[in-house]
Amino acid sequence: MYSELVMDHFTNPRNVGEIADADGVGEIGNAKCGDIMKMYIKVSDNVITDVKFKTFGCGSAIATSSIATEMIKGQPIEEALKLSNKAVVEALGGLPAHKIHCSVLAEQAIKSAIADYYRRQGVDPTPIVGEIGDCEACHVH
Repeated sequence: MYSELVMDHFTNPRNVGEIADADGVGEIGNAKCGDIMKMYIKVSDNVITDVKFKTFGCGSAIATSSIATEMIKGQPIEEALKLSNKAVVEALGGLPAHKIHCSVLAEQAIKSAIADYYRRQGVDPTPIVGEIGDCEACHVH
């Protein structure tokens, strides 16, 4: 049902925690739907130099958060914004259909953190990041 990589990122998640002086923080989800992802990023010269996450959710939510942080760490912001939920799923070797929403949350949490970074820089993030969906829009019930 789950790939070895999903299980590895669930049991040994990478980049867990908070960044106290983060340059951007994004949170997606809510307690009502059961999954909450919070991403913290540090940015230097337009490159994501550090990223951490805190996720309340199932094993797939933790695994997608973990691998997504690995995929954007060290990347220019423009590249991080290209990260899609499909790429997250592929990097994990697949997810069951009813868990795809976890990869959407990971993508959206990263975009939310980047949008927060732009806001802190005095830049309107909407033209750059686009609209960030809500938890209900991505859930499969």
